[in-house]
Amino acid sequence: MTIFYKFEGKLYINITNGCPCDCVFCIRKNGDSIEDNDSLWLEHEPTFEEICAAFDKFDKTGIKEAVFCGYGEPTVRADMLIKTAEYIKAKSDLKLRVNTNGLVRLIHKDFDVQRFKGVIDSFSISLNAPNAKRYNEVTRPRFGEPAFDEMLRFAKDIKFMGIETAFTVVDVITSEEIEECKKLAESLEIPLRVRAYVTDNESYT
Repeated sequence: MTIFYKFEGKLYINITNGCPCDCVFCIRKNGDSIEDNDSLWLEHEPTFEEICAAFDKFDKTGIKEAVFCGYGEPTVRADMLIKTAEYIKAKSDLKLRVNTNGLVRLIHKDFDVQRFKGVIDSFSISLNAPNAKRYNEVTRPRFGEPAFDEMLRFAKDIKFMGIETAFTVVDVITSEEIEECKKLAESLEIPLRVRAYVTDNESYT
């Protein structure tokens, strides 16, 4: 069972296969892993003890950053994410990033995002579209169109807390829509990175 794996010089953390979205570009549709790593489909959601044991024995030589991003939305297990992050912080000098859809407060009612402060160093948030209608078509969240506004609210709140925040968008939308996304990101003073859609699972972060 692959909990930790390396990709492009970073340590990736795979703690759940759960996700409330069904993005049209999701890499899970194209295979069961990234590059030559073992399958990222988990036999079961790992316990804290399993996560700690896997982290302790993983060769972290030369690695400076760890990223919560596997074959699922990491905030589906928000409590475990924070607990794991605290353990990693206590045991290493790794910077911690979370790649997320930004819907943790829809996934977990009344979740307090302040819990991330001092634990997570940065967030990469999937913007995916310039408006709620297109977001719903591309990301296909089970929460419907309200998810778009919640994702933006999450990004603004995380940025306000002083945590490094960035947006990403995959180029499955039109160039005009990408430009609209850039303008939206600029209006929130949050950087945006455009990701190329790939089908071979060679790059996805």
